[in-house]
Amino acid sequence: MRAMIVNGWGGPETLVEREVDRPEPGLGEILVRVHAAGVNPVDWKTRASGALITWGEVPIVGWDVSGTVEAVGPGVTVYRPGDEVYGMPSFPRQAGGYAEYVAAPARHFARKPASLDHVQAAALPLAALTAWQALVDTAAVAAGQRVLVHAAAGGVGHLAVQIAKARGAYVIGTASAGKHGLLRELGADEVIDYREQDFTEAVSDVDVVLDAVGGEIAERSLKVLKPGGHLVTLPGPDGLPADAQGVHASWVLVEPDLKGLEAIAALADQGLLKPLVDTVLPLEQAAKAHEIGELGRTTGKIVLTVA
Repeated sequence: MRAMIVNGWGGPETLVEREVDRPEPGLGEILVRVHAAGVNPVDWKTRASGALITWGEVPIVGWDVSGTVEAVGPGVTVYRPGDEVYGMPSFPRQAGGYAEYVAAPARHFARKPASLDHVQAAALPLAALTAWQALVDTAAVAAGQRVLVHAAAGGVGHLAVQIAKARGAYVIGTASAGKHGLLRELGADEVIDYREQDFTEAVSDVDVVLDAVGGEIAERSLKVLKPGGHLVTLPGPDGLPADAQGVHASWVLVEPDLKGLEAIAALADQGLLKPLVDTVLPLEQAAKAHEIGELGRTTGKIVLTVA
């Protein structure tokens, strides 16, 4: 099969196309013919250094996939060949999404949202599961709560806005002024231009803050939380404030999650969750996709078409 392998850790140019052995599904696994693969910041961060991830014999990046079940391994009863699925298999171990086929545990996938094509579905798993696990599983966002989403137009942020809104929250997002109209279309009740306004002066009495930025944003976010509020940060445990008295502070590392994927698919099919696809490129242009992503200017997601 065709795959984009990392030919030595470094810049985008290290992504090269190679013919590699097609994987075979093992016990409890399915083989998925990949139609589209989402691109995420973790892809280029691991490509640069190889850190954080447990790699296979041939290093292939990519975790977001949408495709068709090609074969099922022994013991699998939930899928049959021909079923359309999407998922974020194996993370933080290698899944090998930048390839024509992926073999992984069956329950790391869910049925693809019927209302979305494969490109749209491939934009969802990692970013949407991150938002879901942060807002729903960790912070238990509920109707009537005030939720602040930093980097609200980004890959995780634009989905977090919609998920929080679908749960009945009052949603506040930070983004550059040019993205405010889009965020309001997605359901944001209030939008702050982080370039012109200090969010700590514009917002108060927040129940939940989702920090996808890192740095001093997490520390400053404590100022806008009400007593007992919850700060959830994504960049890493080092970003947790040293002193978070009176509030909860959590770091979330996304993990494969069948029930989460099913809930996300249900929201999409109800018209309550729409992934924004910024750029679509063929698999062989994965290096270009990384170059674009590393600029940090995309609204929504980058997706590679495979099949």
